[in-house]
Amino acid sequence: MTIFAAFPKPFRFLTTDAVLLVHERRMQTSVELNGPMKSSIQIVREQLALLETAERLEIEGFKELVEGSSLSVDELYRRATTNCYIHAEEALDLGIVADLLR
Repeated sequence: MTIFAAFPKPFRFLTTDAVLLVHERRMQTSVELNGPMKSSIQIVREQLALLETAERLEIEGFKELVEGSSLSVDELYRRATTNCYIHAEEALDLGIVADLLR
């Protein structure tokens, strides 16, 4: 969806059988704190900065995706938290895409 959102709505098309999966960004990582407190604090700060940046990028992508549609960023985010599937017809009805390729 992030790549799809990078294209302005007039240039977004789907085939009639397309299904979009909208979900939150995910990450899997382990953080090992082993050593001086000062360096452990720096590791935690770096991980927090990574998460905050990912969240900011996610919201920016959602804003780009819903621009010019009837879907709000809040509604898209709510849907994303439950791994929402948007079928091509619904995407057209919501105004996320310009048209369907038939």
